[in-house]
Amino acid sequence: MNRNTIFRFTFVLLTLLCCAFFSGCKESGGSKNTGTPASGPAAPGQSGKTGSNKTKSEKKDLPLRDNTPKVLIPSADGTVTYGSDLVSIDASNTGEGYVMVRYAGDNPKVKLQIATPDGKKYTYLLSQEKEYETFPLPSGDGLYTLTVYENVVDDKYIVACAQEIDVTIRDEFLPFLYPNQYVDFTAASKTVVLGEEVSEGACSDLDVVAGIYHYVTEHITYDTDKAENVAYGYLPDIDETIASGKGICFDYASVMSAMLRSQRIPTKLEVGYAGEAYHAWISVYLEDAGWVDNVIEFDGKNWSLMDPTFAASGNNKALKAFIGDGSNYVVKYSY
Repeated sequence: MNRNTIFRFTFVLLTLLCCAFFSGCKESGGSKNTGTPASGPAAPGQSGKTGSNKTKSEKKDLPLRDNTPKVLIPSADGTVTYGSDLVSIDASNTGEGYVMVRYAGDNPKVKLQIATPDGKKYTYLLSQEKEYETFPLPSGDGLYTLTVYENVVDDKYIVACAQEIDVTIRDEFLPFLYPNQYVDFTAASKTVVLGEEVSEGACSDLDVVAGIYHYVTEHITYDTDKAENVAYGYLPDIDETIASGKGICFDYASVMSAMLRSQRIPTKLEVGYAGEAYHAWISVYLEDAGWVDNVIEFDGKNWSLMDPTFAASGNNKALKAFIGDGSNYVVKYSY
C-alpha cells in the first residue's frame, strides 16, 4: 500500500503516558545526549504549562531534570560525496546515523529510495529547492543502497544516481535524535521552545514524555478535512501544527518526535499497520524500560492501553476494542 494512504485512515498515534501523579524521581539527567548539540537563542515561549508535571514548589526537594533543548545539526561536510552536479549524496556523517541528498535538476517528480541492511525500502520525494535534505539510516550498521529516480512519464522513472554505502553508526540512538525530512526542526523552532516549556519542572525522562503527551492531547485536534484532502508528498510542518492546533497522524507524530528529540529522548516516528489500517505513531527510549513500542499507560503499578486521539475524546473503550492488546500493530518503517 502506498505510504500516503496513512493520511486517509483513522488516526492512531501510539505513545507512552505516565500517570499524572506518578511519584518520585530517582535521579536528575540520565538522558541520552549524543552528537553535537546546538543551543539557539531563546525564543519567546507561550505562557502557561500543560502536562502531568508537578510545579517547582511541589518538587522543591527533588532534583530537576535539565530541560534545556539540545538540537543536533545535520551537515553536508563534503568529505565523502557521490553523484554528480545533478544528484549529490553526502555521506560525510553516516556515523551519526544520517545521509544528505540534494537534487539540482528541474524534474518535478524525483524520488529517493533507501534500501536498508534489513531488507526494507524507504521511498521519499526530493524537494525542488536544490538544497540538501536529511534522511535517517534507521537500521543500524550495514550496507545501504541509495537510488535517485527521475520521472519520465506517468508512473515511469529512470535511475539518475545509485550508490552503495557501508555504514557504521557510532551510537544506535543517533538516527532518532537528529532532525530529518519527516521530523524537521531547528533550535529556533517554536515547537522546540514549547517542548522546553512543557518539560519545565520534570525530574525524569518519563515526566517529559508524560507532559508532552498531555499537551498534545489537550491542544491539538485531529483535522479530518486535511486527512481527506492531503496532497501527495505531504510533509509535516510542526510549527504550523502547533499554531493551528490541528493536524493529522503524521503531524502528531512529527510534533511529538521533535519535542522529545530536542529533549534528548530518542524517539522513532513509526509507520505501519493496526489491523488493516495504516497509521503513524511514535516509540520512545527510556533507560529503565528500553524502547517503548506499544500503546501503553503507566499508573505507577500497571500498564494499560492508551492513545492521544482517543484520550482527547474519552473514547477509551472503543480504542481497546479496536487495537486489542496491541499485538496487531506491525511496524513497517522507522524514521
